[in-house]
Amino acid sequence: MNKKVLSDFSMCLVGEAGQGITSVETILVALAKQAGFHVFATKEYMSRVRGGVNSTSIRLSRNPVSSVIHRTDLIILFSKEGLTHIQDRIGESTITIADDDAIGIKADINVPFSSIAGEIGNRIFQNTVAAGLVAGILSLNKEKTMRFVSDRFASKGEAIKEKNSRAVAAGYEIGSPLAARFHIEKPGNPTENITISGADSIALGALAGGCDYVCGYPMSPATGVLERLAKYSLTHNIISEQVEDEIGVINMALGAAYAGARPLVSTSGGGFALMGEGISLSGMIETPVVVHLAQRPGPATGLPTRTEQGDLNLVLYAGHGDFPRLIFAPGTLEEGFFLTAKALELADRFQVPAFVLTDQYFVDTYYDVPPFSTTGISTKRHIVKTSDDYKRFTYTKDGISPRGIPGYGEGIVCVDSDEHNEGGYIIEDATTRVKMTNKRLIKNKTLVREFIPPTMIGPANAKTVIVTWGSTFPMARDALAAIAERNPDNSDSIALLHFSQVYPLPDLSSLFSGRQRFIAVENNTTGQFADLLEKYAAIRFDARILKYDGRPFTVEELTERLETLFAEGAN
Repeated sequence: MNKKVLSDFSMCLVGEAGQGITSVETILVALAKQAGFHVFATKEYMSRVRGGVNSTSIRLSRNPVSSVIHRTDLIILFSKEGLTHIQDRIGESTITIADDDAIGIKADINVPFSSIAGEIGNRIFQNTVAAGLVAGILSLNKEKTMRFVSDRFASKGEAIKEKNSRAVAAGYEIGSPLAARFHIEKPGNPTENITISGADSIALGALAGGCDYVCGYPMSPATGVLERLAKYSLTHNIISEQVEDEIGVINMALGAAYAGARPLVSTSGGGFALMGEGISLSGMIETPVVVHLAQRPGPATGLPTRTEQGDLNLVLYAGHGDFPRLIFAPGTLEEGFFLTAKALELADRFQVPAFVLTDQYFVDTYYDVPPFSTTGISTKRHIVKTSDDYKRFTYTKDGISPRGIPGYGEGIVCVDSDEHNEGGYIIEDATTRVKMTNKRLIKNKTLVREFIPPTMIGPANAKTVIVTWGSTFPMARDALAAIAERNPDNSDSIALLHFSQVYPLPDLSSLFSGRQRFIAVENNTTGQFADLLEKYAAIRFDARILKYDGRPFTVEELTERLETLFAEGAN
């Protein structure tokens, strides 16, 4: 008997869009979390409403997990095409389960999902059968499993509820004897952790940061943030708007900010491309706005449901002319929460546009984390009551003029997209133009003082430094741990430096002094952040590990590519 002893169990569900894979994922992750496992799930999907091949990867562990791995212990196939799609993840110890007759393949274990579901009433129930099957394999409590599924489908009527209960019970009866094929360490005691996605972390961070206006135009993969904040608008003091296009989105957000709101918009690269003029307007009228941009591969529509870190340059240089901005790139759910709140506060305080850069992998991945604390998060509104001699763009030493809003005080709050004087009125003289431009740009010096230092993992005197930003961080961290475990003699010479704020950058010479090798890890074609560091930190990267096939790095893949570099002399 093929028995596995696992403290970290990895499974993959593969099938067509419309076959209910997401429902299986939701059920299993919730049940496993209740049983005491730490959970992690991520998905990749085609741009199809029906058909195609989608997959969901789930990790269950005794320890916290937040990265995607290649190793797969169990694969459940719902379509023949899924086998080809997932072939490279089938190893010697992988066990495949499928309905052989229904999809025409030979799996390690044949489970007649289709006929079981048909006997219950409809083939649609085969996903619930599969959920029960895995619950049995994991030896999850049967009564709790039944109760959870029953509660989940209670709103759909008694008949649907009863059939789903029968389906999960049938699957459990088949899966329970198969538990002998796997020896999975018993989970720990249930924690108080919450299980959320990257989209959830951004939306919750917006709430904590005082966001009271959100708008957007639906665009994968950013729509999840808009949806969640729209839902929160039913219970919190938020106005949510679905706008006709992205040009309208950015201008409505700026209009809301002009009136005193703290706005956030959510978009992806193609939508953001239409916002360039509005971003430039934000810079000119010094009106704050926060843009969440969930990156996906380009150019043009590219791969609309895949992932890439390809829009850093787009955000960095968006808008015509020069004006200050802030750019954050969370690598963990905790960073997603705190950086979104931070972006809202700093944008409001410094009257600049701020950007939160995520990607498809980040927003569609979820795992369990300790509940977030709002300690240290400010929601103070930096708005003044105007007097009758109020001037919106008064010259100040730090470039930050007192911000008034219409109707709050006696003054006129005049703003204009043309160059203007202190009062906001249009000018064309050279002297005022130079003074106003310098006034805006001087904010950069103050913004740099708010810089969030990068996270260093590893020895402070390491000679080789792996540099990451955004969502590549968890995989790089785990790859570094794997390399240290395999080669403990070299562990003191390698460190990881993760940036969650990518602009503006201060003098970083102290971080890089004494180092010999720099390796950039990025999910894009050129190494956009490495270019930025070379420009501002005057360092030279000896190697760039890049991936741009629309998929995230796995821990094993990154480990192998790093070790290959080291073997070739990078360390």
